[in-house]
Amino acid sequence: MYISARADYALRAMLAVADAGSTGDGGSGGGGSGGGELVKAASLADSQDIPLSFLQGILLDLRRAGLLHSHRGTEGGYALTRPPAEISVGDVLRAVGGALTSVRGMPADRTGYHGVATGLRDVWLAVDGAIALVVDRTTLADLLADRAPAP
Repeated sequence: MYISARADYALRAMLAVADAGSTGDGGSGGGGSGGGELVKAASLADSQDIPLSFLQGILLDLRRAGLLHSHRGTEGGYALTRPPAEISVGDVLRAVGGALTSVRGMPADRTGYHGVATGLRDVWLAVDGAIALVVDRTTLADLLADRAPAP
């Protein structure tokens, strides 16, 4: 599995939004995240050292995937659509990158081999399953609480 800058930035941005959502008073429309303040894209870019123009595309993908809710206007910003305990690392990775594991640019389940290489498909599917097991059981709440799975 290759972790792209886009995937890394997406997770960092989601963690920053989740952290802001958990520290507020619940009054300004947390969008299902349990309350808290809205986070502006520029603030996310500054706090996480992410180029703003790149981050805006990532935030759009996360919003389209139903992980973020955006509010327009001077008081606007981004909030999670669900509590951090209900958003997995896998949700974020798939939102910005598609399949978790790819072989020659295709999802592992779409590969095909013949002859002596037939068993490779099973190996790639097992790798994909192992990765999914880790990223799908690790939530934003786990990461905020420093409860990531041990290597």
